[in-house]
Amino acid sequence: MQQKGPTGPSGFVVQPRRLPKADATTRVQDFGEIIVPPTLPNIETQAGRCTDCGVPFCQTACPLQNNIPDWLGLSAENEMREAWRIASATSTMPEICGRICPQDRLCEGSCTLNQSGWEAVTIGSVEAFIGDTAFDNGWVEPIRPLHERPETVGIVGAGPAGMAAADRLREAGYQVTVYDRHDRPGGLLIYGIPGFKLEKRIVQRRVDRLIEGGVTFVSNCNVGTDVTLAELRERHDAVLLAMGVYQARALQVPGAGPGDTIPALDFLIHQNRRDLGEADNDSWHHAKGRDVVVIGGGDTAMDCVRTAVRQGAASVTCLYRRDRDNMPGSAREVANAEEEGIRFEWLGAPKALMSKSGAVSAVRAARMALSEPEFGKRRDIVPVPGADFDLKADLVIEALGFLPEAFAAHHDDLSLTEWDTVAVARSGFATSLPGVYAAGDAVRGASLVVWAVRDGQDAAAEIDRYLKTRTQEVAA
Repeated sequence: MQQKGPTGPSGFVVQPRRLPKADATTRVQDFGEIIVPPTLPNIETQAGRCTDCGVPFCQTACPLQNNIPDWLGLSAENEMREAWRIASATSTMPEICGRICPQDRLCEGSCTLNQSGWEAVTIGSVEAFIGDTAFDNGWVEPIRPLHERPETVGIVGAGPAGMAAADRLREAGYQVTVYDRHDRPGGLLIYGIPGFKLEKRIVQRRVDRLIEGGVTFVSNCNVGTDVTLAELRERHDAVLLAMGVYQARALQVPGAGPGDTIPALDFLIHQNRRDLGEADNDSWHHAKGRDVVVIGGGDTAMDCVRTAVRQGAASVTCLYRRDRDNMPGSAREVANAEEEGIRFEWLGAPKALMSKSGAVSAVRAARMALSEPEFGKRRDIVPVPGADFDLKADLVIEALGFLPEAFAAHHDDLSLTEWDTVAVARSGFATSLPGVYAAGDAVRGASLVVWAVRDGQDAAAEIDRYLKTRTQEVAA
């Protein structure tokens, strides 16, 4: 069945995909979001491009299983309040996921239009618009449980998984306390993701809603140091571990010593703190006037290169050991970075850091080649003999991914996997400790925000069942 929106039948034929962005030369001057806020007529037009196909691949590709065709159809007909009701039924933060999800790899990448040679519906921008409109019009109702329950739940981590779980548990009437190491809630959403992708006010209004609904946040609290897991288990009827993964993979090459490189998250946190109005005391985290090389090919690397260019770097280069088609980051983010003047050195692996007068002056890299493809296997990389090259650099940022921290070192009875993530039961989120659950990156390893939201919501439902029945399947 074809969607009959403001564009008429077969709207995707009449109207092209439009997702207006600020001009690259303008947007690199500040840290504001690069997507130009759409108008209601524009949203109606783009939502009306949905073909309302019989098998909504967009929905099946969404980790949250959002009812995308339904709220696209409602948006096309200017039924925004009902669109919000549908969108918020499956997601605790549609306006955030609409901004930062890699839609090109998820819903939009699976859109029937995209698969059949037409450009995908702008699903992410419509989702964000629905959420923003709901907040602007007061449709986001405060959390007011129908019945207050006496049980308390402690959540470790105030990032997307912890916030999503807190939302659902408080809605169910539980007394929720969230413990976080940082000085404000939000985790990765506040400190890891740059403002040009997600402005901090968008996250803060979600935090404010939780606080106004009765959720308690305990900041500057490092579980394992300031309070133990055993103490939390004594204090609460259930505990959810949602602390994410923040231990950076270190660059292992000759010449790399303390202070020669900056971990990606340190670099991003520093800029996000500046955006939040905090004092800039660490000039070494700033790229202005410097030749910057970012090592890595994921979305964190893209955040770093795009942050560096906004800080006024003299040059910014991304060095990645594989080619463009095999990089883990979003193709959308690579395109944004290229528009903003970032240079990419594909098939280049760091070999050594070169120094001059005691400071880093260049990155020596080996030229790589991809091995022959094998069915079901990722192509290996092999160095090309005699093809080393140097990249001028006086600021090197490591964006090589993240590992779980040694959380279990403080909790001997907590079972881990071989990758040091928290082990959970096959059928859910229960750990080896009765009454203790885990969700998000703490279980998956470094992953997408939308998966953290999904896990947080599902873990909340499992905790609710446990507290009502006192039955639990623990991890082996």
